[in-house]
Amino acid sequence: MNFVEELKWRGMIHDIMPRTAEMLENGQISAYVGIDPTADSLHIGHLVSLMLLKHLQQNGHKPLVVIGGSTGMIGDPSFKSEERNLLTLEEITHNLSEIKKQLSKFLNFDSGQNAAEVLNNYDWTKNYTFLEFIRDIGKHITVNYMVAKDSVKKRIASGISFTEFSYQLLQGFDYLHLYQTKNCRLQMGGSDQWGNITTGVELIRRVTGGEAFGLTCPLIKKADGGKFGKTEKGNIWLDATKTSPYSFYQFWLNCSDEDSKKYIRIFTLLSKEEIENMEKEHESNPHLRILQKTLAKELTVCVHSEKDYQASVEASKILFGAGTAESLSALSKEMFFAVFEGVPQYNIAVSKFQDGINIVELLAEETDIFASKGEARRMLKENGVSINKVKVSDSSIVTLKELINNQYLLIQKGKKNYYVILVH
Repeated sequence: MNFVEELKWRGMIHDIMPRTAEMLENGQISAYVGIDPTADSLHIGHLVSLMLLKHLQQNGHKPLVVIGGSTGMIGDPSFKSEERNLLTLEEITHNLSEIKKQLSKFLNFDSGQNAAEVLNNYDWTKNYTFLEFIRDIGKHITVNYMVAKDSVKKRIASGISFTEFSYQLLQGFDYLHLYQTKNCRLQMGGSDQWGNITTGVELIRRVTGGEAFGLTCPLIKKADGGKFGKTEKGNIWLDATKTSPYSFYQFWLNCSDEDSKKYIRIFTLLSKEEIENMEKEHESNPHLRILQKTLAKELTVCVHSEKDYQASVEASKILFGAGTAESLSALSKEMFFAVFEGVPQYNIAVSKFQDGINIVELLAEETDIFASKGEARRMLKENGVSINKVKVSDSSIVTLKELINNQYLLIQKGKKNYYVILVH
């Protein structure tokens, strides 16, 4: 399949300009996606655009990623209800350097005719004066044309600053610059970017008489109508310090069947045959969650590593009862606290453990894991309490030797109740 056919069966095309597929078949071109550096990490909302570029590169074309060093200072008004906070140049420079590292997980930046490039639009706008811009660029696009964009109409009623109103001209200027310097004939992005993309296409036509194209992908939403990639804790980030590999893995593992069928096509490079076979297998055995497990593996390995994926699988086993003391001890501190994030924690002085502390006293006096010693003893005698995944009796003495990483203990009461004791 060619690039456009590949995207179509994967459900990755929302709008596409006529003759785009034909243009792509007539030799190598460059195509770009723009990313505003509003944070020092990408999140999974950016994955669709990155996969567009990945498929493009696999089809022999050259992917360009334009980091919005200048447009990020203004803010895209597209379908937003209010103007966002503007970034300083220092913030943008930092964010840009961090984003570059994450892009290398998806695109090949090594030598070759279609090696990917990261560009910063600040480089070609910083010395362009306001008078030059309104003379050379602004005169080609009418206010009527700009106001007619759906993305702007919504903001006109509530008020839009001239700064944000000018955004589509700046993005159009980017496309014109890349068309003239990088043989860029295609701009891609989310469906909310269609208005900005078509402005660039029109600007290229009016300034150069040349022809450029646009393609957008659907904005991904969950089957229940919720925003894709949003949880109670916020965005799912690609940076392991913002969203742990375990939490990242769990996000995909917990997708609904309906969402997984959609996501497996969009976010992996698995072939049509592989995916269709998996879908049939999933239909026959939905309880095995084949689509979710495959999705979680493919993306965790891509964004993080095989090691992080394996650790996440082991961590899941621990949380749901199949772990051992050895597998628990093998977890890094970061992984341990990612797995048991949100469980009750208790701080206890290290002196309590130096001579050993009776398990009943630990559970009912030093903590309130049990309301009374009697209740603790009853459950201990029923073999219902574990320390670090090892069953303990009511006569057990807990010492410093039991501490994981010399810092903490995991208490399990019954099958599902966990508690962490931090020793200082």
